[in-house]
Formats: sequence, C-alpha cells, structure tokens
Amino acid sequence: MAQENKEEAILAYSQAVETIRTLRSDIVAVSSELKFDFRDSVEPIYRELVELLLQPSESGQTDTISQENLRQARKIIEALQLAELDNFFRNACLDAQPVEIDLVDKNAAIFYTIVLEYRLAVILAIPEKPLVYYTTNISKKEVDSTVKSLQDALTKPQKRIFFENYWEPAQKIYNWLINPIEKQLQANKIKTLVFVLEGSLRNVPLASLYDGEKYLAQKYNVAIAPSLELIDPQPLARKKLEILSMGITEGRQGFPPLPNVRKELEDIQNQTSSEILLNESFTEEEANTEVVNTTYQVIHIATHGEFSSNIEDTFILTWDEKINVEELRNMIRSGTQQTRPIELLVLSACRTAAGDNRATLGLAGIAVRAGARSTIASLWYVSDEATAVLMKNLYQELINQEITKAEALRRAQQQIIKDAQTGIVNPEFEHPYFWSTFILVGNWL
Repeated sequence: MAQENKEEAILAYSQAVETIRTLRSDIVAVSSELKFDFRDSVEPIYRELVELLLQPSESGQTDTISQENLRQARKIIEALQLAELDNFFRNACLDAQPVEIDLVDKNAAIFYTIVLEYRLAVILAIPEKPLVYYTTNISKKEVDSTVKSLQDALTKPQKRIFFENYWEPAQKIYNWLINPIEKQLQANKIKTLVFVLEGSLRNVPLASLYDGEKYLAQKYNVAIAPSLELIDPQPLARKKLEILSMGITEGRQGFPPLPNVRKELEDIQNQTSSEILLNESFTEEEANTEVVNTTYQVIHIATHGEFSSNIEDTFILTWDEKINVEELRNMIRSGTQQTRPIELLVLSACRTAAGDNRATLGLAGIAVRAGARSTIASLWYVSDEATAVLMKNLYQELINQEITKAEALRRAQQQIIKDAQTGIVNPEFEHPYFWSTFILVGNWL
C-alpha cells in the first residue's frame, strides 16, 4: 500500500510540474503583477517530486532507486532551474533544448545537486555510464550554515588571516560532493566537473573545495551550468581571438576607483587582438557603436557590477549610468556584424549581492540573457591588482587552441597560486579569496 501511495503521489506531482511547464508565461505574468512568491508556491512542487523519486526503500538502501527515477529526478532538477530563471526574468524567454552529455564532452561529469530538508542529494552523470546517486544525511539548515561559514572565512578579513578557517568548511563540502565518487571520476578519466546547483550551494566557490591536501582546481577543471539544457555545445574557435575590452579606472556614481583596470586591459591587448573602451569611452552608446562595426568573440568588462536574485538590482556600471540585464543583452546583440553568439563574456570586477543567498541567480541570468556561450564572473569583489594578475594568466591560456575554456581558467588559477608561493606576485594571493571568486558559467568547451 505504501508503494502504491508513493506511485500515486509521483504521478500527481509529475502532472503538476507538467501543468506548470505548459503555463510558464501565465505563471510569470502572475508573479510579476501580483508579487507571486515563487519560492513558496512553485518551487516546493519540484522539490517534493524529487524527494519522492529519490526516496530509498524501507531498507534505506539508495542503490534500490531505479535508473528511470534518477533520470526523471535529473529532468525535474533541470526544470526547476529553468523555472527559477523564468521567475528571475519575469519572462518565459528561455528556449531550452535537451542535451545529451555524451555529445557534449566525454571527459566531463555532470553533478546535479538538490538540498532537501534532511538530505543533500547528488545525481552524477558520467558519459556512457548509468547515473550514480549518493546522499548525505544532513539537514538543509546545516548545509546553509556550512556555506555561510565558508563565505565568512573567505570574505571577512579577521577570519581570512588563517587558512584553517577556510579549509574546514571547504573540506566538509568536498566530502559531501566529491569524495564519495572520486574513484569513479579517476577510473573514467574525468577532467572537467560541471555542476548544476541550487540553493545555498550556488554561492560556493567550487574550485577551492579542499580535500585535505589540494584544492579542486588543482585536480579538475570546474564549470557551472544554470541548466544543461541551456548549454550551446560548441568549442571556442581560437584561431584569432577578437576581443572588445571595456572598463573604468576612476570612481564613478559612488563606486571607488579601479586603478589596475588600465593595466588589465592593456595586458589583454598585448596578448590578443583587442579594442579598448576606457572611462569616458565606455558608455552604452559607444559600446553599441563598436559592436555594430566589428565582430567580437570575447567581450571583457572590467567595472563594478552586482548580481542579485532580483533582476532590478542586477547591473553593470558604465561611465555615465548603470545598465541592467536587458540593456546588456541589447548591447551585445545590437551589432549587424554580430552574426554568431559571443563566445565568452568576462565580468572582472563585479560581485554577488552581500547577504543574498540566491544572488548567483543574477549571475546565471546575465550569462543566459546576454546570449554569450560562456561567462566568467566573480562571486565577490577582490582587489583589482589580484584580478589583473589572474586575467593576464587567463588570456595567456585562452590563446592555446588545445585546451577548453574551463581548463584555461583552472590553469590561470593554478598559476596565481604558484606565483604567490614563489613570491613572483603578492604572497597573499595564494589564499582562495583572491583566485577562487572567478567562476565559469555555461559552455566549458
């Protein structure tokens, strides 16, 4: 009888999720006009369905969960990501297409995480292998508390002094996500870990998860996917990178100056074919004009900005105004010469909103809505000196046609650690605070 009730519940919730899918535009309109609370009214339906699908047998064995249930749970996690982004944009504007991991990258493993009330559940997809499911019996409250401890150890100067303050929560999260399946990753020669995250785990700088000896970035390439269905699985054509670099060095609109931005943009120009719009030249109008006349593969923006879970509070600073997600999209897509998607959008001096546990939704939103195949951006603001060093490393790697964008970022991060240890750059830069803030969202190829 219990099994029959479970199957009936799964069917009922599945029908509810399908109804939500078919009513995407209507739900978004209600949410916009009546301040409909997505988290209270829609999100629980997805979560409760996933919890039912991943419910172990009475013996408590997770290996009794069928591949069909795992596939359906993964599909529901993807659907939740798309629903959240619809809610962020207040517009059902995303054209999602299912993507088979085997067709994307045979050396990449995809992690789907969902934080349930008393379990952290992970579904792992490895090419040409059955889905793997594992779980940690831990409350949502403890997950959120551990993530908060990690953030505090990174961003509060008095705690950042001691690496140990960071290593403890970083290792705990490593043990939840990576440790249970590390042997399988090695056996399948996995090089890149792609995470489809939700909840507070979105705020974790995954590259700096710690196994007790090494950071994750010292072992694997790392990328974030807002949804695998939104990935355009094309590699970066690197024969000759055409880059539009824009930035501000002076204090504007109440924001402090960024004196190292000039060096950052000049270093990029020295390594690639780059056009620079700096200070007074970096207005939305000037940027639009530049994009109209030239085709660019990479757009690099070195300025203040903030990602929030509210689209109204997500912006990038230009010389004379703040531009929002939709204005950025229009800027990037305005050019008659821009006949293909931007390969990479780099936002090198932005941050997620302090105290906003869903702020990375804004980062993902910018990445998706701007129409760029990939976005590199920061979870928190660090010194523009450290940023300039890391960006110089990044573009040195991006011109290498043999590696992916995810590996280019990983190598840039590894180099700053090595140079800090040997005194080539400021020794403080060895701390994850200075290099792990930068994450790759979207296409990692």
